[in-house]
Amino acid sequence: MCKVLDVARSSYYKFLSKNKSKREIENNIIEHQILEIYTASKKCYGSPKINMALKEYGTNISLKRTQRIMRKLGIRSIIVKKYRPTSSKDKVLEKVNVIKRDFSTNTINEKWVTDITYIYTIKDGWCYLASVMDLHTRKIIGYSMSKYMDTTLALQAVKNALELQRPTSNLILHSDLGTQYTSLDFEKYILSTKIITHSFSGKGCPYDNACIESFHASLKKEEVYRVTYYDFDVAKLAIFQYIESWYNRIRIHGSIGYISPQKCEDLARKIS
Repeated sequence: MCKVLDVARSSYYKFLSKNKSKREIENNIIEHQILEIYTASKKCYGSPKINMALKEYGTNISLKRTQRIMRKLGIRSIIVKKYRPTSSKDKVLEKVNVIKRDFSTNTINEKWVTDITYIYTIKDGWCYLASVMDLHTRKIIGYSMSKYMDTTLALQAVKNALELQRPTSNLILHSDLGTQYTSLDFEKYILSTKIITHSFSGKGCPYDNACIESFHASLKKEEVYRVTYYDFDVAKLAIFQYIESWYNRIRIHGSIGYISPQKCEDLARKIS
């Protein structure tokens, strides 16, 4: 606000202080801070994340107070109903679930999870994004987009993750039972790495792969469902910007202590 009006912050706060109680002045300052955080998050942050982000301003208030101020301002995290494709009726053979919903880790490159999601474009119809997440940092370490939902798409995301992370010890890669992940080509590649153990969700058990499902849900409500992509290239650029410029490097994550995935990885590499 101060930048737009070309007014110094000190002058702005001095103006707010006229004929107002100390509590009113404090609330006005906090409201301004909350609006700055909310706008910077592209309207994605809800009260828990905004409450944590306020600490960067030196403002320590309760979550309930943050919620009250947000209600007063009429702001909240955006929520858009996600698209749910129809489930396949094909018979799927059960495979070994190594992780068994144990998403805990000690450091990076111990447990990775991967999945594929749908993204619609006007010109090219449905396009597909395969993502790979490191469970320790919640960072998207590999991803690939294609107009086709095939094994090549799933494989490329994993290859990109291996190229970026360069793990040196054994790790677990968890996926669902989609044909892309149960194909012979995918299995051959995983075996060829000699360091990856493949773990699978149970049939019809999305909670077995909850972390990557959660990422794709956030991607949809924070980016995909807020715009309409003309074609594959436009969508691919937007997804790249979301992951690299926002999700990995700026967006704070509750499960890793309200820091960004990249910061979490940097800390893990310093320790190791």
